[in-house]
Amino acid sequence: MEENTLIFGIRAVIEAIESGSSINKIYLQKGLRGDLFFQLDKLIRKNKLSTSVVPLEKLNRLSKHNNHQGVVAKTSPIEFHDLELLIDKTLQQETAPLFLLLDQLSDVRNFGAIIRTAECTGVHGIIIPKSGSAPVNAETIKTSAGAAFKVPICKVDHVKDAIFQLKANDIKLVSATEKTTDSVYDVDFNQPIAIVMGSEHKGVSSSVLKMSDYKATLPLLGEIESLNVSVACGAFLYEAVRQRL
Repeated sequence: MEENTLIFGIRAVIEAIESGSSINKIYLQKGLRGDLFFQLDKLIRKNKLSTSVVPLEKLNRLSKHNNHQGVVAKTSPIEFHDLELLIDKTLQQETAPLFLLLDQLSDVRNFGAIIRTAECTGVHGIIIPKSGSAPVNAETIKTSAGAAFKVPICKVDHVKDAIFQLKANDIKLVSATEKTTDSVYDVDFNQPIAIVMGSEHKGVSSSVLKMSDYKATLPLLGEIESLNVSVACGAFLYEAVRQRL
């Protein structure tokens, strides 16, 4: 499977979006106008796709000087899963569901490392928002050691939508946060559960914390105030493994 596919040209990108292709990012030349561009812009907004306005030189490099018409799109190398269908499938298994919800995680290396750990710990699915999240690109896949092809990944319009779906299926949410004194070791991971990890700089958002069933922290015995998010995620996941063995 190709690591990344580039699509260039306004019409070609429109057709890719309409066909349901998983698009990581669309690069746009500043100042584009015209009916066809406005049609593209409408689709971008409707599907909440990530875009970046870039100089003409970058578009030329990406497209290798083919006729890009001011638009180049990068598609994802994997197919994303439908969250509702994945939850239904997971509930039919004997093992209690274990999901990961990544709230605005932005670094592709952290994302890849988390995917790799998720595969090793039996996570049933990873949930990310369509916008504001690290993409699944070549670097993500490399860091994941190929685990990105093995762990189902779901993209949702909004994190809150995913939370409502999880809660509707009696899957509890535990958010990893420093804004609590409750320990991760006091959480019951034998029940259906989704672990929420936040962004590298802000952690889990306050609105998601309010919707969580549990807030948990890891003990820090040194002077540094926090762990790398992928390391913290690994600690949470292996506590779940320890309890489930």
